[in-house]
Amino acid sequence: MAKSPEEEHPVKAFGWAARDPSGILSPFNFSRRATGDEDVKLKILYCGICHSDLHNVKNERGSAKYPLVPGHEIVGIVTEVGSKVQKFKVGDKAGVAVMVGSCRSCDSCANDLENYCPKMILTYNSTYHDGTRTYGGYSDIMVANEHFVVHIPDNLPLDGAAPLLCAGITTYSPLRYFGLDKPGMSVGVAGLGGLGHVAVKMAKAFGAKVTVISTSINKKKEAIEHLGVDSFLVSRDPDQMQAAMGTLDGIIDTVSAIHPILPLIGLLKSHGKLVLLGSPKALELPVMPLLMGRKIVAGSGIGGMKETQEMIDFAAKHNITADVEVIPMDYVNTAMERLEKADVKYRIWPWPDEDGHRVILSVQVVKCCVSVFDVVLLQYGQHLLLDLTLNYYIDE
Repeated sequence: MAKSPEEEHPVKAFGWAARDPSGILSPFNFSRRATGDEDVKLKILYCGICHSDLHNVKNERGSAKYPLVPGHEIVGIVTEVGSKVQKFKVGDKAGVAVMVGSCRSCDSCANDLENYCPKMILTYNSTYHDGTRTYGGYSDIMVANEHFVVHIPDNLPLDGAAPLLCAGITTYSPLRYFGLDKPGMSVGVAGLGGLGHVAVKMAKAFGAKVTVISTSINKKKEAIEHLGVDSFLVSRDPDQMQAAMGTLDGIIDTVSAIHPILPLIGLLKSHGKLVLLGSPKALELPVMPLLMGRKIVAGSGIGGMKETQEMIDFAAKHNITADVEVIPMDYVNTAMERLEKADVKYRIWPWPDEDGHRVILSVQVVKCCVSVFDVVLLQYGQHLLLDLTLNYYIDE
């Protein structure tokens, strides 16, 4: 007879879980494995809410296994390490991102690209090596193999760092891989949501000249004054788009809604690259413009663990954090509704009370962060953070 989530492992845990495709989250008692020889145990302080969490709790991808505890932008403090752990000690600031396991033997793993391993184990809604379910960071504690844990530098605030474990590596990796990390390059960012605003910050830190491409002129002021972009294109303005034809070395396209990519391809110089990070259901790919300019349309998904640590260290060096809104854990369902309506500026987060206890309604919770990167077409998203205490404030 199968054990209940509360009995699978010896360590008691608490979180918020969806029980069915309604996606409604509610308090959930479950268990984590005991800290193994190569494991690191974290007390979770923040966990981002990513748009993919919304897809998964509602089973929009058809793969949800209920009860489902979402969250893969997890940061906190190390409370226990296994006897063979070498990189972490109790008291360290650390994080767990999108994956917690891989085969460690395929070509991708051998090249530090565990994110492309065919046996990659996701942080939640996946099956671990021991056959048990993985549960995410909308919870109080996390246990993971040290290979899949990231050091968070002391100068990087935890709330603004958590979304980097998804949005940060998702934008950093393609900028590096496709050679868009050289000073003076002209880089476009399509969509200025949670993912897009981090892409802007990363590209600027590399020394690029950054152009934001958006459907709305309303985002121009903040893009220039707050994010420091060099230029702003309204994609619905044919004159602006025509004037910018052939000016960009590459474009990071963060839009997850269906949208035309021909105008974006037209903005590229010869040999330019359009890198898709959103996940629209389908896009029409015009071939002739690619042939005439030897242009590339590519995709990219997160990054390996070595590169994720490299990205976090780069962010700390350049003081890059996500702009976040911190929310109490019991606000999470409202946050999900706002996320679905694109009523979020960058990212959202939940968190615990002053004593570190969990606060659930009248009970207690942990910190959890909410991220919003693949919002509606070229929308200006905002990171929502679950603060897991019942305080509410906005950190913009």
